[in-house]
Amino acid sequence: MNTQLTQKEQTLLKELKGQEQLCIEKYSKGAAAAVDGQLKGLFARIAQIEQQHLDTLTQIENGNVPQPPAGGAQALPTFTQTYGIAETPDKKNDCYLCTDALGTEKHASTVYNTCIFEFQDEQTRKVLGHIQGEEQDHGKMIYDYMKVNHMYS
Repeated sequence: MNTQLTQKEQTLLKELKGQEQLCIEKYSKGAAAAVDGQLKGLFARIAQIEQQHLDTLTQIENGNVPQPPAGGAQALPTFTQTYGIAETPDKKNDCYLCTDALGTEKHASTVYNTCIFEFQDEQTRKVLGHIQGEEQDHGKMIYDYMKVNHMYS
């Protein structure tokens, strides 16, 4: 569907795209810096989804609003414990990466929430709402990883 964006909507899309580019870079670097293989995999998976978000936003920016994805939320991964209660350098490293990523997801979800209220087109709002839900899922996955590894109190 083609839609004409207002100046405000164009500005908001630029902000969202910047947020997604930051997420792609952050998760790609996080995957390289993580010690635990599960966390490396999680960050790599999230980086791919963030790239899909950026691609979707580019489509919207170009006036082509895609159909919101059909179906419900995807199943979230489960994690096995890698780190115990004791603090180790590896655990501290991975905890830092998770804490930073979780803060980024909280911010991204908030930005999407604001933007959803600012767009006129209902289909665009639905697509942005879907992306926001995926950002919340990312936060939940990071939280779940942290919880099982005694990183979140």
